[in-house]
Amino acid sequence: MFKKILIANRGEIACRVIKTARRMGIQTVAVYSDADARAPFVQMADEAVHIGPAPAAQSYLIADKIIAACKQTGAEAVHPGYGFLSERTSFAEALAAEGIEFIGPPVNAIAAMGDKIESKKLAKEAGVNVVPGYVGEIDDTEHAVRISNEIGYPVMMKASAGGGGKGMRLAYSEQDVREGFESVKREGLNSFGDDRVFIEKFILNPRHIEIQILGDKHGNILYLNERECSIQRRHQKVVEEAPSPFVTPKMRKAMGEQCVALSKAVGYYSAGTVELIVSGADPTGESFYFLEMNTRLQVEHPVTEAITGVDLVEQMIRVAAGEKLEMTQDDVKIDGWAIENRVYAEDPYRGFLPSTGRLVRYQPPVDGWTDDGAENGRRGVDGVRVDDGVYEGGEVSMFYDPMIAKLITWGETRDEAADKQIAALDAFELEGLGHNIDFVSAIMQHPRFRSGELTTGFIAEEYPEGFHGAPASDEHKVKLASVAGFVAAARADRARRVDGQLATPLDPPSDWTVTIDKEAFEVVIDEDIVTVNGAEVELELEYTPGDRFIDAEVDGEDITIKVELTRTGFKMTTRGAIHQITCLPTSIAALSKHMIEKIPPDLSRFLICPMPGLLVSLNVAEGDKVEIGQPLAVVEAMKMENILRAEKAGVVKSVSAKAGESLAVDAIILELE
Repeated sequence: MFKKILIANRGEIACRVIKTARRMGIQTVAVYSDADARAPFVQMADEAVHIGPAPAAQSYLIADKIIAACKQTGAEAVHPGYGFLSERTSFAEALAAEGIEFIGPPVNAIAAMGDKIESKKLAKEAGVNVVPGYVGEIDDTEHAVRISNEIGYPVMMKASAGGGGKGMRLAYSEQDVREGFESVKREGLNSFGDDRVFIEKFILNPRHIEIQILGDKHGNILYLNERECSIQRRHQKVVEEAPSPFVTPKMRKAMGEQCVALSKAVGYYSAGTVELIVSGADPTGESFYFLEMNTRLQVEHPVTEAITGVDLVEQMIRVAAGEKLEMTQDDVKIDGWAIENRVYAEDPYRGFLPSTGRLVRYQPPVDGWTDDGAENGRRGVDGVRVDDGVYEGGEVSMFYDPMIAKLITWGETRDEAADKQIAALDAFELEGLGHNIDFVSAIMQHPRFRSGELTTGFIAEEYPEGFHGAPASDEHKVKLASVAGFVAAARADRARRVDGQLATPLDPPSDWTVTIDKEAFEVVIDEDIVTVNGAEVELELEYTPGDRFIDAEVDGEDITIKVELTRTGFKMTTRGAIHQITCLPTSIAALSKHMIEKIPPDLSRFLICPMPGLLVSLNVAEGDKVEIGQPLAVVEAMKMENILRAEKAGVVKSVSAKAGESLAVDAIILELE
């Protein structure tokens, strides 16, 4: 077994590898850029080596610097994590030339499967079902248009070396191809150093199912069941679960055996994932197609670990050291259900715009990377696990992926795992930048998610007008009103006791008018009895003015609420929504209707940069006429290109930015007359 390994990655996956290596008695080496000098993974490792500036192209993507760090520290092997150099054949070859073990698959498997064009050719030759499309290099936009017209719309354009949702565009028409093809090429080049693109038919009502593969160097290959990753946004996974609510035992066996056969065809070993696309319109579940194979560990691997009890990182290390797998296919079981939500630095209330900045507050529901000593430690504490790589006071940088943490929950049933997600998300304290906690909580509560009727179009179909918070039932609003009234009374009572030290104390009001999202509730606080609209509510909570989170039991239901004080009440966040709540003594509540409403200024004639990023291109000039929906500019942020379109028709009055400039959030790009 290795004595020391180096992790050629950053963030939560570096922490993840270090945790397992530490348990195995293996020393670890971290490599870090300027931006990550104080990151948790650097602190967790036994040694750390600085490898360059913040941009990945000047640090994490330079193989020579990784190899130099290995030589400097005596690391015998390298775990690449995912992304960066994890699927670069040149990196694996360079390590081999220096006598350093690559904790991953053989070079020939990376070459065969890592290239999406070549992998489809190989899969087709092996008799594996592949999605209809054009398997070959595409010359230019006109060539792409001809191919798309022949295949028939909709089509998917993909960067050959892509992954993680980057370098992908769905096109419903020729115009979409013309607008998106060059962006796909640029994203592929910027993120993976490869601008080749392929095009394939887009399967309607698709479900994204993937099979976890694990093999050793002695010819043994297993499949560790499936994961469903159908809930995606911009082709990037948001929610993953294992097993899939759609896959039957017969289907699982057919998929697994086919994926094992494909893996054997390329001599695969280590952990890997074969991604499949399944037609949700086929009730038999037999219409599944090979999509791609990721020759690395996946972001969503924890859900597989939770239901199988297998530490995939440990197995990767053991396989790289030449050990045989100690399990057989019959040993692979499914125990319970696991769900993973990715907590991203993006604001769903503002169209999921990327958000960067300092984590002013960061406290997950359970600490990340702690060992609870239990046999099921891979399931975290009480079935809640957090994999993260950030810290309170740290920065979420524009240079890297926007993922802050992964929240994994395990339960005996799918509903139990989802309920644990909701409770844990309520208790997740994160401030300083936009995040998607409310959004993923809303998904966990959504009736369609609960029914298991998923497709990759779930988010677009269920939130066509964007996200504005999870809908609150009348029952839930009554519970919020009772808590708000109680907290308002507690604050008034504290003010009374403070005033009593200086003058004659005043009795706090007992009758409150609580307005939640413009709906009024009459709340009466009579000692320990709380009534809302005349009906008694069973309420148990402890509150001290200044508390930011309240753990309450309302009518037998446990609920965690984040509370922020406003001029006339509170902003309460819980169950996937932000509620603006007004709490006024009933005697003066009627006066609120006389308050003057402040109307925000009209900014519709400005094109404003919605996030910090690089202005890749500007498509119009001063004096040009524009129409609603016309692409005006492209801004790149967190390795993704965002097309900014005109919200109204008009004529460009002035242009305030140039292509190639770095823009701050809310910077004015142009103004219409």
